[in-house]
Amino acid sequence: MSRIGKSPISLPKGVTIEVSGSNVVKVKGPKGELFQAVDPDIAVKVDNGVITVERPTEQKRHKALHGTYRALINNMVKGVSDGYTAQLELVGVGYRADVAKQALTLSVGYSHPVVVLLPEEIKASAKQDKGQNPIVTLETFDKELLGLVCAKIRSIRKSEPYKGKGIKFVGETLRRKAGKSAAKK
Repeated sequence: MSRIGKSPISLPKGVTIEVSGSNVVKVKGPKGELFQAVDPDIAVKVDNGVITVERPTEQKRHKALHGTYRALINNMVKGVSDGYTAQLELVGVGYRADVAKQALTLSVGYSHPVVVLLPEEIKASAKQDKGQNPIVTLETFDKELLGLVCAKIRSIRKSEPYKGKGIKFVGETLRRKAGKSAAKK
């Protein structure tokens, strides 16, 4: 039995879950509403505020789907109740970030500013203290969408291993390399 799949999910206050006949799980909470289509073989049951995910057989495919759908539903429940945040740090001289409505404008060493249009579900803010790297904070209730947007923003200027310049998560440690002068010795 999958250790992740067999553990039940408890519903926090203010969160409702609905499983339709076509195996679509709908989770609604104070932060928002999410949907997830579930494989017809996997059963999602709700009893007294506890969600359980069950599989019909011990096939490898069913084992894989069991843990996956349990984790997806758990992320949905946590997202609509608490939400998710990600903080990105812009490391480099002259790097700046500005947020205007749903547009994130980044100045990250190119000859032009890069504008990223954010989905409506994501709230962004940019902070820059004197002498510190700019920090972009993204908040949402959808973990999958947050990961996609963070990956898109990071791909604008990937962190490089020699000077550490680029866009990275706050607290992320980069694997640094020695330059050419260190290699010649």
